[in-house]
Amino acid sequence: MSDRPLGQIPIEGTCAPGFEPLRRAFVENFTRHGELGASVCVVVRGEVVVDLGGGWSDRACRIPWRRDSLVNFFSVGKALAALCAARLVAGGSMGPEDPVCRHWPEFEAAGKERVTVAELLSHQAGLPALRRRLAPGAMLDHARMAAALAQERPWWPPGSAHGYHTNTFGFLVGELFRRVDGRSLGTALREDVAAPLGADVHIGLPEALHARVTDFLWPGHAPAEAEPAGLDDGELMEYNTYFNPSGLSGAGCVNTPQWRSAEIPSTNGHGTARGVARVYEALASGGEVDGVAIVDRPTLELFTRERSSGVDLVLHRPSRFGLGFQLTQPERPLGPSPRAFGHFGAGGALGFCDPDAGVAFGYVINTMGPRWQNPRNRGLIDALYASLDPTR
Repeated sequence: MSDRPLGQIPIEGTCAPGFEPLRRAFVENFTRHGELGASVCVVVRGEVVVDLGGGWSDRACRIPWRRDSLVNFFSVGKALAALCAARLVAGGSMGPEDPVCRHWPEFEAAGKERVTVAELLSHQAGLPALRRRLAPGAMLDHARMAAALAQERPWWPPGSAHGYHTNTFGFLVGELFRRVDGRSLGTALREDVAAPLGADVHIGLPEALHARVTDFLWPGHAPAEAEPAGLDDGELMEYNTYFNPSGLSGAGCVNTPQWRSAEIPSTNGHGTARGVARVYEALASGGEVDGVAIVDRPTLELFTRERSSGVDLVLHRPSRFGLGFQLTQPERPLGPSPRAFGHFGAGGALGFCDPDAGVAFGYVINTMGPRWQNPRNRGLIDALYASLDPTR
């Protein structure tokens, strides 16, 4: 695929004058970096300056990718979950320093009675994995996952460190949201955010939209149903973070109707680049765009203030979080602004905004690229800011 000539790669969409470097970077992702199918959308101060889709929806390169193709964008959805939680804080129904068990009483088990909402949202709760092995498919049952996490003993003293809750984040925040609001998080996202904004983003994809979904071309095979023998406690935590139950990260089931319909806010969000950029267009403006307010500015500033940073106990590299949102960091910058925030997704998908430059950015893909310092999204970001400031 990396040697395929440009003329054989279908590219559709628009690119405003002055943003040609971004279009070139998008094309280079196909010709140099192994991209198969992708879309990118960029809004600058209310103007859609780039809206491109290209490549293929299948490994055989026979079905062209479309800009309105829905695709699983994995952890990009964590920021959508954080936004839904922010709306509860803005409305006064919960506070960041509330003990989680005030709203979810069962959660206090196993020494978690002092874990706060803020610690839960900033990956400090010590619950990135479950110890007790769950049956395959259990991740499709939100109630079962939430009940297991409520009984789980933290892997480190909550609040003492942070480690990326790769898959459990969505069940934890989703259940907290349900206990406070009464609706599922995916329902609230649809009713309170996506529909008012006209943003094509979903957690729990309606069956009527399944025909628009392009498969995510997962590499390799599904993991074994049981973890490898002989793991120490740290190794077990890391393995189970991704593979307890075996399909937790999507391996082996990411393209099934059951996976698409389930609500797994940390992992199985679906959308388009345009939809992701639309949400961040509102966030770049302090929480409101075109007369639609999805969160107030003070709450958004609270949620995008640093709450955890440094070496991550799960990832073993630096990470930096506000309340649910990833914050820009030198090792993986979201452009030059220190106020940029958003969230990456597995393989390189990305949604972020830069309030200083008025930038909103959405990028979705159908193949697994590098999870850390991905040259595809980094090339697009660098090209964007080169377009905004040609002297850079």
